[in-house]
Amino acid sequence: MGRLNELRLIARIAQMYHIEGKRQAEIAELMHMSQATVSRMLKRAEQEDIVRTTVIPPAGTFAELETALRERYRLTEAIVVDCSEDRDGAIMARIGEAAAHFLEVTLQQDEIVGVSSWSQTILRMVDNIHPLKNAKAKYIVQILGGMGDASVQTHATQLTARLARLTGGEPRLLLVQGITSSREAKLVMLADPVVRETMDLFGRLSLAIVGIGAVEPSELLARSGNTFSRQEMAMLHEAGAVGEISYRFYDQDGRPVETPLNDRVIGLSLEELRKTARVMALAGGESKTQAIAGALKLGVIDVLVTDKFTAARLTA
Repeated sequence: MGRLNELRLIARIAQMYHIEGKRQAEIAELMHMSQATVSRMLKRAEQEDIVRTTVIPPAGTFAELETALRERYRLTEAIVVDCSEDRDGAIMARIGEAAAHFLEVTLQQDEIVGVSSWSQTILRMVDNIHPLKNAKAKYIVQILGGMGDASVQTHATQLTARLARLTGGEPRLLLVQGITSSREAKLVMLADPVVRETMDLFGRLSLAIVGIGAVEPSELLARSGNTFSRQEMAMLHEAGAVGEISYRFYDQDGRPVETPLNDRVIGLSLEELRKTARVMALAGGESKTQAIAGALKLGVIDVLVTDKFTAARLTA
């Protein structure tokens, strides 16, 4: 009976705390025991299964898919958004909304944030961010060259500049071609002190926000002029490339694909991305599923924001 009496008292303490809403100090006073004893009994209540914690995910969330993604790909966090249809436009909008909220909540003071500025999904994120009341970011750094066709070039610079205004950071633009005509042309551009000043921040990034692309360029990239030729794309396919992050390509097993084309890209490398404290990737859609799977196997992504259709394919 001794143990039963002990458990009865533990259950009473748990009832007072969890159901009646009394504070530990109040319980200690009412029950004429020390607060330390109350604390020990509350812990025992969990150990004895008197108190069980149940988390009930709200409708429209996908806890099981998120857990499966975290466990399969060793992610710190996975955010799976609801979407009415498996269509790129709808998916990008929902991912952008979720990523904006997550960034607002998790951004720390004086962070140095790298942003992949040719991503339409990241643009949707920026569209949904509310101005932060207190300045938080230190720098917002463009991590892929943003020069291109005049009709779409402003996308890259405005995305970076807008994110900087919203987060209180200073924009650091990379006003050169994302893809140069030759390795020699790249070396000339890298000699510019303003370019070097921006790229020197690559090694200091506390957060990188990236999109994930298939080998074939997105509509935005294709219009920008920052693309490889059909022959060069064929070379990448032959080398086993399935996707890219800031025009750094990799295969289905998450191995970087090394070709001479790499020497013409001005932007963050996969090795620099690997050294970044936190990497958040925004991507979804059937056409990108293989690219996302390969990217997750690179071991550089900490947080993935995707849609329920893509998440189901990635965990099937």
